[in-house]
Amino acid sequence: MSRLRPFAPLLLGVGFTLALFAATETEAQRAAAGPPDWPCVQRLIPELAWGTIWTGPSPEELEQAWWEDEEVGRVARFATSRATPEEQAQARVREFVGSLTEEQDEAEVERRLTLLFAGLFELTNRERRLTIEGIRSASRAQLARLATISAMVDELEERRAEESADAAELERLSEALFWEQRTFQQRQQALPAMCEQPYLLEEKLSRMVRTIMARMP
Repeated sequence: MSRLRPFAPLLLGVGFTLALFAATETEAQRAAAGPPDWPCVQRLIPELAWGTIWTGPSPEELEQAWWEDEEVGRVARFATSRATPEEQAQARVREFVGSLTEEQDEAEVERRLTLLFAGLFELTNRERRLTIEGIRSASRAQLARLATISAMVDELEERRAEESADAAELERLSEALFWEQRTFQQRQQALPAMCEQPYLLEEKLSRMVRTIMARMP
């Protein structure tokens, strides 16, 4: 039995881990009032509404799609790319806004700024949807892993209760349980940072929108 000692603390802590996850999940759902696979305390908002961050002309009434303006398309894609640091994204938006001089027709300036907003909004919303689905997928995986851990605990306890229990088999099951629980804990610790991402994307978009609105005629 001495070979099982390295995993003994694990077995004592499994119940606590299960209870902790259940409490965390319950708290998150109570705060967020979201679906069962939404693990975040932040409220789930699947889609952004452009009217909550934009007070300019309706992008839905534009007679031109934002990507049909090549320069606007380049700016929007660069500014919303995962590979672009936010400082560079903001600088590129400011550069574009600054290129629209006072001498230009106000209606044209307004149209192009609205096009830029439409591009930034659509691409940010798309990235945000993917991020939210990634969070929910990770949460579903955690729930499945939790069920696996529970089943492994039950199996190990049943084997330990057998008079003819094989020490090598018990150690194998204990080690498998240890690594499964460790993976669960590591993934659980990563969830809060994941939950921040939709909010950070929204904040980044809001800052770019403020730059655009400051130049609107």
